[in-house]
Amino acid sequence: MNATDTTAIRALIERSQDAWKRGDGAAYGACFAADATDVTYAGTVYRGGDEIGRAHQALFDSFLKGTNLTVDIGEIRRYGADTAVVVTRGESSKGTPKKLGKLATYTVIRDVDGQWRIAAVQKTQHKPLMEAVSFKFQPATRPAAY
Repeated sequence: MNATDTTAIRALIERSQDAWKRGDGAAYGACFAADATDVTYAGTVYRGGDEIGRAHQALFDSFLKGTNLTVDIGEIRRYGADTAVVVTRGESSKGTPKKLGKLATYTVIRDVDGQWRIAAVQKTQHKPLMEAVSFKFQPATRPAAY
């Protein structure tokens, strides 16, 4: 992966964080491809950058008002010239989060205009107790990178 694309992909994630912090649903939605999919950790599925932006604006105006999106990029893997998978840990919170309890996997694409955009994101709530029990009773389930 070349440094220019890595920088652009990181900048895309940072733009989404900045839009979230400003409570700007339109700017948040603009980080997504027109036909993107956003699967929330609650299981809600939003489709398309416009819908993702509209739904998040409603959230920014209510439940998520005044929150920040903290994202720590764990890895970026390229699949061809125009696709990458970005694995992150993060959290939405007011102020600095105590822990990064959500995992998100982003599929990002170089869109028709040459800009990197989120084509899909799937968020999962990390459940450390459930994970620890699984590893204790079935050690073979522990990933190598754990």
